[in-house]
Amino acid sequence: QVQLVESGGGLVQAGGSLRLSCVVSGGTFSTYIMGWFRQVPGKEREFVARMNWRDSRTYYADFVKGRFTISRDNAKNTVYLQMNSLKPEDTAVYYCAADRLLRFGVRVNDYDYWGQGTQVTVSS
Repeated sequence: QVQLVESGGGLVQAGGSLRLSCVVSGGTFSTYIMGWFRQVPGKEREFVARMNWRDSRTYYADFVKGRFTISRDNAKNTVYLQMNSLKPEDTAVYYCAADRLLRFGVRVNDYDYWGQGTQVTVSS
């Protein structure tokens, strides 16, 4: 069973940075698409970024291009989301997700496994 455990969230001032981590265990995750999503209360969960674990190709939502970077560390079985130039509107619970069927999607239903989420709060 694939397990995803996020960490690294917290409170940061606007313009600051945070790095989220997602430790992956179980399954053949080295063949998966790894994604990050975020959700605020009352709104749908939205796509942030994804990466093909095998070749590190990435794709980002327009609203984070140039500010966020998704990456991986094979030795640590970890996917990261480096978030720079944070804005108050980036405040959300951030979720790590894994797509084992290589859908290369941006929808929640394109992902099979989810972490528990980590809260990011950006103050103005």
